[in-house]
Amino acid sequence: IFEHLQRLSIGFYSRNKAGVLISRLTNDVQALDQLVTDGVVTLFSSTLTLVGTAVILLYLDAGLALVTFLVFPLLLAGSVAFRIASTGAYRLTREKIALVTAYLQETLSGVRIVRAFGQERRHERRFAELNDEYREVNMRTVRLNAAYFPSVELLSAVATAAILLYGASRVGGSGAVTIGILASFVFYLQTFFDPIQQLSQLYTTYQAGMAALDKVFELLDEEPDVVEHEAAGELPPVRGEIALEGVSFAYGGKGDDYALRDVDLVVPPGQTVALVGATGAGKSTLAKLVARFYDPTDGRVLVDGHDLREVAQRSLRSQLGVVPQEGFLFSGTIRDNIAFGRAGAGDADVRAAAAAVGAHEFIEQMPDGYDTDVGERGGRLSAGQRQLVAFARAAAADPRILILDEATSSVDVGTEARIEQGLRRLLAGRTAIVIAHRLSTIRRAGRIVVLDWGRVVEQGTHDELIAAGGAYARQYRHWVEQAA
Repeated sequence: IFEHLQRLSIGFYSRNKAGVLISRLTNDVQALDQLVTDGVVTLFSSTLTLVGTAVILLYLDAGLALVTFLVFPLLLAGSVAFRIASTGAYRLTREKIALVTAYLQETLSGVRIVRAFGQERRHERRFAELNDEYREVNMRTVRLNAAYFPSVELLSAVATAAILLYGASRVGGSGAVTIGILASFVFYLQTFFDPIQQLSQLYTTYQAGMAALDKVFELLDEEPDVVEHEAAGELPPVRGEIALEGVSFAYGGKGDDYALRDVDLVVPPGQTVALVGATGAGKSTLAKLVARFYDPTDGRVLVDGHDLREVAQRSLRSQLGVVPQEGFLFSGTIRDNIAFGRAGAGDADVRAAAAAVGAHEFIEQMPDGYDTDVGERGGRLSAGQRQLVAFARAAAADPRILILDEATSSVDVGTEARIEQGLRRLLAGRTAIVIAHRLSTIRRAGRIVVLDWGRVVEQGTHDELIAAGGAYARQYRHWVEQAA
């Protein structure tokens, strides 16, 4: 399941809650594990005991045995009724526990915001509501089990009483049954009904396991939005030319609102292009298409003339670095996080990457230097420090193409000044797509591309666009006024 999740596209994770996926990997897998481990043993042992005891009963007295076997149609009818009534309840149970897990994961991840706004009581109430919903559907399965199990036991008691009455009527008459045979028969009846009761208990485990299996199969049936063709070839070492030819993209596919429309753009090797535009203009979407997190709805995205849909994703990503808006770090040391983007990176590589982006100084000042534990999601570092480590991680990967998505939005002016020199060295000779709102970052770009409602409305250098007096010039004046 985890391997399958690694293959799914970015769009899948934007549509599904992380906590629900965690529940699939934990709660549902645990239910399946219980069914497979305990269920298989119980199934074989109980079935063999039941069959063996049935043979003994037939050997002792066929007439009494056939009367005993009359319980099977009743058991079958009861089991079918239980299955019909409980299938929906067990499926709903899996859904509710997934929602509880999802809310718990989300609340713990955002605990700082919860505390900052004093919303602990609100979250407690909402979590209690979700727990109550889960308890309610779980109690429905408990009530069904409470009706099913005693019914099976009652049926076994009634069958035993019927055998005693029927056997007693035959003692001493024609077709007589001896007291010894009747006593032996009653003794084996308990052995006969014990596995039936065990199998009935197994049936509830089976119902819970099958409900979990349905949810797991739903997950396994998910197909990646970005499909790698079987004939996809390796992308050779690239110079870094990027071309978008008639690219349109809608997150919901054709017929949905387009985030990009009819974009034609060529970025020469080694050029830094700044994407500028209002929120929702399509800047991040364009960057995601270049990274092939999505495939365009129409048109093509090419790197050095290779259509990205025709090359292996791993070979593209090995030559591409991404620094997202949030400097996400994994639990572990600073060294581990910087080396993450490059397999086999040594200490010298890590230190060189950190020095290149201006992170070495603050890392050396940490208590354990490069071995400092950053905590979950980098929580022990400041936002600026996390972003610096994210820059160093990209530098360590030594990519030919670099995408910076609002990469300096989380750092202050002083921190940004410290990394500007390192960024210039990092970008030298590499093709870079930069999404930034800061004037200093935009003005240094070799070309500025202005997007508006998913279309390219202007492109050129800073001076050219100012002279043109178009959308960029108006936005630039607005930035200057804000800065003043």
